Amino acid sequence: MSLKESNTALLLIDFQKGFDDHEYWGGNRNNPDAEQKAKIVLNKWRELSLPIFHIVHSSKDPNSRLHESHPGFAIKDEVSPLADEPVIKKNVNSAFIGTDLEDRLNNLKIKQLVILGLTTNHCVSTTTRMAGNLDYNTILIADATATFDRTGINGDFFTAEVIHRTSLASLNGEFAEVISTEELLSRV
Repeated sequence: MSLKESNTALLLIDFQKGFDDHEYWGGNRNNPDAEQKAKIVLNKWRELSLPIFHIVHSSKDPNSRLHESHPGFAIKDEVSPLADEPVIKKNVNSAFIGTDLEDRLNNLKIKQLVILGLTTNHCVSTTTRMAGNLDYNTILIADATATFDRTGINGDFFTAEVIHRTSLASLNGEFAEVISTEELLSRV
């Protein structure tokens, strides 16, 4: 069954301008084309008139780049929502906690989700895990997600690419099917 036939919803997670401040988030970022890949997927969803949900992180920390008072709270231009596309605010990592996302999906009788966004190891991973646990057939788009370098608990340095790949490996097959933008578009 095609994505169109299965009424698959698209979740764009935290594509916010605050993530452009790479130093704030840990330095180097992988997948510099993630927003362009997301734009391609978003345009295809619009073309097919499939459900779209923009998720934004509304940090409780007034110093965060993702606090509503900061210009970084805004959604990036590449994937900015149209007037009729819902924008759901969350203030934790999961798009399902403290929001009406699950109710909206259930009201539309959606059983399958496509997830992409920022960052792979935080809000994307948490939302994907919960989607899988809530029994949605979940597809995560590897090249339309990205993350940043991290320093571990013992001071070990991990590149963004290592964090990204290990996060995807942890999700694939248990919480979601991890595929590329190209493979996703072949299923429409």
